Amino acid sequence: MTKRDPFKYFKTSPDIIRLAVMLYVRFPLSLRNVEDLLHERGIEVSHETSRFWWNRFGPMFASEIRRKRVQQLRAYSNWQWHLYEVFVKINGQTHYLWRAVDHEGEVLDSYVTKKRDKKAALKFLKKSMRSYGRPEVIMTDKLRSYGAALKDLGNADRQETGRWENNRAENSHLPFRRRERAMQRSRRLRSLQKFASVHASVLNLFNSERSHYSRPNFKLNRAAALAEWRGLCTK
Repeated sequence: MTKRDPFKYFKTSPDIIRLAVMLYVRFPLSLRNVEDLLHERGIEVSHETSRFWWNRFGPMFASEIRRKRVQQLRAYSNWQWHLYEVFVKINGQTHYLWRAVDHEGEVLDSYVTKKRDKKAALKFLKKSMRSYGRPEVIMTDKLRSYGAALKDLGNADRQETGRWENNRAENSHLPFRRRERAMQRSRRLRSLQKFASVHASVLNLFNSERSHYSRPNFKLNRAAALAEWRGLCTK
């Protein structure tokens, strides 16, 4: 079956669309900042066009990145997950952003809920395990919702808690917090859920952990990530 070209009815080059989406999602920029950066490169695109591109193609790009990485991650045993939740504001009301991170800092899943109870934790865990399988160890904070949800799933013996043991999950929220400030908060739960999922996938692709590599290796990893991005949604 021939794969449908998502750029078929667009007059703008797919490379420009990918660039606009990458600038908006990857960096803490507003849509008007993206418009100015594209203008500097001789590309005349309004911020509303960038918004349309991000809403249309962002989930497509994230889905393709996630599908490839899920296949890679499921080929290896899930050793350890780190789970953590943070407060987010939507129209002045408090919601919760749940995040699962593996032992290498890869963001596995993001999920936004109105409550922080057992039902929300159970739905989040089921969603993550359906995609990646069951880990050997699950690091959490001392929120009781995790223990109750893991008990229902039959994985209570795999849970570990500790004061400083979950720093990897807490630190994984920092790039999103910087991005959230540039967006000036979200107005709808659905929009925040979409952006959190897309942002996590793009972050995984471009996260080269430069402090762990020599300069030549870092440049190779960065070039490979950029080449993969430029090949998204191609025939």
